[in-house]
Amino acid sequence: MCAADHSPDQTTTGLKRVVAASMAGTVVEWYEFFLYGTAATLVFSKIFFAQTGSELDAILAAFVTYAVGFIARPLGGIVFGHFGDKYGRKKLLQFSLLLVGAATFAMGCLPTYGQIGIWAPALLVTLRFIQGFAVGGEWGGAVLLVAEHSPNRSRGFWASWPQAGVPAGNLLATIVLLALTTTLSDAAFLSWGWRVAFWLSAVVVLVGYYIRTKVTDAPIFVEAQQEAELIQESSFSGIEVLKRYPRGVLTAMGMRFGENIMYYLVVTFSITYLKVQVGADTSDILWYLLVAHAVHFLAIPLFGRLSDGVGRRPVYIAGALLGASWGFFAFPMMNSGNYVVVTASVTIGLVIHAMMYAPQPAIMSEMFPTRMRYSGVSLGYQVTSIVAGSLAPIIAVKLLDDYNSSVPIAVYLGIACGVSLLGAVISRETVGIDLKTLDDADARDVARLSREPSGA
Repeated sequence: MCAADHSPDQTTTGLKRVVAASMAGTVVEWYEFFLYGTAATLVFSKIFFAQTGSELDAILAAFVTYAVGFIARPLGGIVFGHFGDKYGRKKLLQFSLLLVGAATFAMGCLPTYGQIGIWAPALLVTLRFIQGFAVGGEWGGAVLLVAEHSPNRSRGFWASWPQAGVPAGNLLATIVLLALTTTLSDAAFLSWGWRVAFWLSAVVVLVGYYIRTKVTDAPIFVEAQQEAELIQESSFSGIEVLKRYPRGVLTAMGMRFGENIMYYLVVTFSITYLKVQVGADTSDILWYLLVAHAVHFLAIPLFGRLSDGVGRRPVYIAGALLGASWGFFAFPMMNSGNYVVVTASVTIGLVIHAMMYAPQPAIMSEMFPTRMRYSGVSLGYQVTSIVAGSLAPIIAVKLLDDYNSSVPIAVYLGIACGVSLLGAVISRETVGIDLKTLDDADARDVARLSREPSGA
């Protein structure tokens, strides 16, 4: 029995439990991922790398290690996707949570460049890779756990909640960093205060892990798993989904491209821009982000619900069009140095981002059959991050360094959002679709192929 067949009360009660379990882990993992991104500018560039006399050079080196996490994410998505399709979403989600927690806690224990030299950034890169690998497996499992439990008519709304876990985790990280930077001197924060934020991850990991033990995989997955045992298919699920559903994977990658770049320009590069170009204080920057993350958290489920009403594509297309314009007005707003104006520039960016980010779980879930859905959404979502989010802060810093202007950065974002716009335009509208119909079509296709002569 799929979620759509449950009574309304039963469905809502079960969904709330599943949403809580998915969000608990997502909050934890993005608390840790954002913590690293913020620390890359505020801390790591100062204590883990050799100082050349140029602040942007040190920040650029820190962002290169930041990119390592993105390179690891597709690998994590492929590995977790394969085993998640085979053994279930819940088991893999529990493991990913423990893995990212261990890596983040260990980051807080690392000695500095002044203490062990080149080994400091080397160890940081290793832990960053592990962290990225775990986060790469997290997203697909978290959103699918909700999407596969959701009613057809409201999948966009319910599946958007794990996405809201991202700003919630960022919000938590910002609050912790804000508390530390306002209560400690700059010297104390650089010496040991930043480590406290990383060590606190152990607490939230244990809470998230406990909550995730209280849910089960969706009935549609259990049914698909049983049916898959009858299919003589030995190929790796990541390879199979590329062979069987290349359009879905490529469309997902295109839609993800501009959204991913925009997010890291808004929440990561803007820290560098405000710090270096505008000369804003660290505590002021964190306050800007605090407000923006809070609004982002509220906007995501609202746009998720809107995608159930007017369709996935219209919401996504509007987000891509607005995203292409953001850099042209947002950076001049930041240059004003006015608290309200700067806060508005970052907040508007995340609201626009939510228009693309909120419908993603439903869109990507509705592209693939259940038996290879984890692999499909993970490939479409995570592989793109290698050339999108991982490089966005690096490219933006280099453009700023070379041209001393925000205009090239705005053009870069505009082109990226154009790619997402194209992906949204060519995508199929799937609002209200029953996931079981995808499984039935896949089963018919497998049966047809099995009857055809080898090499036909």
